Amino acid sequence: MVEIDPITGLPKELGVWENISLENQKITASIEKRKFGKKYTIVKGFGPEISLNDIGKKLKSKFACGGSSKNGQVELQGDHLSRIKDALMELGFAQESIEIR
Repeated sequence: MVEIDPITGLPKELGVWENISLENQKITASIEKRKFGKKYTIVKGFGPEISLNDIGKKLKSKFACGGSSKNGQVELQGDHLSRIKDALMELGFAQESIEIR
């Protein structure tokens, strides 16, 4: 039997809710300098329905860098501001909802 999503009323296998939740996020990306002058790209603004670990893992793989997912944000080692918007759009986030600082 097909499971019905109580929020959308559509079958869960369609995965429509994930796409809707991705488009409604207000994501901000910025650079932060830490110890020894190292730069980190900080990506914030993910809602509770978004899996930070999955997003972090995909971004770290895409940029071939280290990082972590904690405190509601994804931290990537290095300066990736020039490419982060395109990478987030590939993951399904709306272009208008991504702000680069």
